[in-house]
Amino acid sequence: MTKNKPICLDDGFRPDLIEGANFDGLFEIPCLESLQGYVLPKKVIPFSQRNRTTDFSELIVFYEKDQLFKEVLETPEKYIQDFKRFSGGITTPDSSLYRDSPLSVQIANTYRNRVIGYFYQKRGITVVPTIRWGDERSYTKSIFPEAFCFLGVPKNSVVSIGTYGCIQGKENKYYFEAGLDAMLSILHPCSVIVYGSMPAPIFGQYMNFTEFVHFEDWISTIKGIGGKDGVR
Repeated sequence: MTKNKPICLDDGFRPDLIEGANFDGLFEIPCLESLQGYVLPKKVIPFSQRNRTTDFSELIVFYEKDQLFKEVLETPEKYIQDFKRFSGGITTPDSSLYRDSPLSVQIANTYRNRVIGYFYQKRGITVVPTIRWGDERSYTKSIFPEAFCFLGVPKNSVVSIGTYGCIQGKENKYYFEAGLDAMLSILHPCSVIVYGSMPAPIFGQYMNFTEFVHFEDWISTIKGIGGKDGVR
């Protein structure tokens, strides 16, 4: 017989995490600060692998299964000193925006992404916004008067995106490219950090829009098998 999981009641998504924040758009997504003078990293490392490094110039990224970083979402204060070790900073947590998820969940995960980023920025940690989108409801005005997946992110700044697991198959490629196009048009990022493969058929047409900084995913990096399909 399986035991019932305890019901967890919180006090409104930890309002203490957003004390002093400004908010953006219809859904009042917390705003992140622009990255002025940020030195782009030469290396990135997944959150779950961060204790394997001795090079703390890396950027910590969260392009892995949500459960691997769920403690960061639940008790972010535990990781303040841990993250301060890394001069490259961190990206905001990549909470999933699956296209088949309820729209309320996609909006909530966008909110969570920015809340955690704001919390760490206010504590002196460099934070690069992770941009994640689902279907056209998230990156266009087809449903709402604004593309909610870009709310709270400063324009003309540095952002990060992940392709790992997102561009397999015709449908996934379509939505990824459409969201990428919308992101570049709306946010006008000065640099885009790309984690995972960077195939020319998707990225080639955008190379004059901004600076792309490409890093292979962790598995490809440690196996030395990346770099065959990227735009250089």
